[in-house]
Amino acid sequence: MARPIQRRVIESIPEYKSFHTDGIPSGSEVVLSTDEFEVIRLIDKHRLSQEEAAKEMGVSRATIASIYQRAREKIALLIVDGRSLTIKGGAFVIKESNKESKTYNEINDKGDGIMRIAVTYDNGRIFQHFGRTEEFKVYDVEDGAIKSSTVINTNGQGHGALLGVLDSLGADVLICGGIGGGAQSGVAAMGIELYGGIDGEADEAVKAYLEGKLEQNSNANCNHHHHEESHNCSHGGCGGHCHH
Repeated sequence: MARPIQRRVIESIPEYKSFHTDGIPSGSEVVLSTDEFEVIRLIDKHRLSQEEAAKEMGVSRATIASIYQRAREKIALLIVDGRSLTIKGGAFVIKESNKESKTYNEINDKGDGIMRIAVTYDNGRIFQHFGRTEEFKVYDVEDGAIKSSTVINTNGQGHGALLGVLDSLGADVLICGGIGGGAQSGVAAMGIELYGGIDGEADEAVKAYLEGKLEQNSNANCNHHHHEESHNCSHGGCGGHCHH
C-alpha cells in the first residue's frame, strides 16, 4: 500500500490562479499545485532557505527541494514554451494565523456524487458581508442528506481571495448575506449556485435549501464596501438595505 501524502502547511489560498501567454497557448495546460505555489512564494519571493521553507510547511528539506524543482519546471513551461498555467489542487492544510482563531481545517476533495454547500459563517449564523467573511461552514450532501460539515477559516480578506477559497473547495452552492455585484459575477462565472441576502442560522438555511424552501433575496447586493469598522453588518444589514 502506498504511503499517504503528508499534507503541507500553506499560508493561504492563492488569490491569482490562472496565467496565460499572449495569443494562443502552446500545448496543454500546466497545473501548479497549491503546495508548489507556496514553495515558490516562500523561497523566491520571501527569500527563505529550503530548510526554513520546510519548517514553515511542516515537511522535510528533501520534500521541499523536490517540490521546488517541480514547480520551477512548470513555471518554465509557461514563460519559455508559452503554455497556460493554473494553480489548483494539492495536498495541504491552511496555517493557523494566531492562537485565538479556530484551527484551520483540511480542504479535501469532495468526491463523486457529493454536492458541497458553502455558507458564510459566524458563530452559528450566516455572516452578513461576503467580502469580510472569516469563515465558511461547508456542508457535504449526498442523496439529499448532509453527510458532513466543517468550518473552514478563510485566512484572508477580499472578494478575490474568497472566490479562490470557494474554487478550491469545489463549492456547488453559496449561501450568504450581502454580496457585491462583482463577487456575484465571479460566483456565477464559476458555476456556483448563489443564494444571497439570506439571514439566520446557517444549519437552518441549508436545511431549507435541501427541502426546496430557501428563497432568494432580491436585496442581496451590498454596496457599502468602504464603510467604517464600527458599522454593524449583522441582523440582515447587508442582506437587505444597508444604512450608515
